[in-house]
Amino acid sequence: MAIVRWDPFREMVTLRDTFDRLWDDSMVRQYLSRPLMDGGYMPIDVYQTDDDVVLKATMPGVKPEEVDISITGDTVTIKGEQKAEEETKEENYFYRERRYGTFSRSIQIPVQVQGEKAEASFENGVLTLKLAKAEEIKPKQIKIKPGKMIDGEKK
Repeated sequence: MAIVRWDPFREMVTLRDTFDRLWDDSMVRQYLSRPLMDGGYMPIDVYQTDDDVVLKATMPGVKPEEVDISITGDTVTIKGEQKAEEETKEENYFYRERRYGTFSRSIQIPVQVQGEKAEASFENGVLTLKLAKAEEIKPKQIKIKPGKMIDGEKK
């Protein structure tokens, strides 16, 4: 048996590595065990075009009539419920990862929109919401008129 010199810093690094692994494992496990749309995790993309802000939300297995969309000021809220299919008894499952129940997510839109002109469509589990931008923030095109200006007067 060899004699090894004790190094307190090596043990502190080992302790730190242990805590890092514990933290990483618990965060990954919590993320994976969290219901897909439990009060906050619903994958959403938000982007803008010249005229609209487009919001796309993925909601697999949800029917369009089970979704409620509201716009208050600059906040869009999507709520709904995904109902469980109760065909198999609990003890017959090998894995059960699909989640059911109510879900809700609120997103703040970074530009002014006209809520009354919103359009929503739902296809293959993807909700697409088009929000018309407010007129005052849309880009304006300025045309140049031919002619020379001298001292503020056209000549």
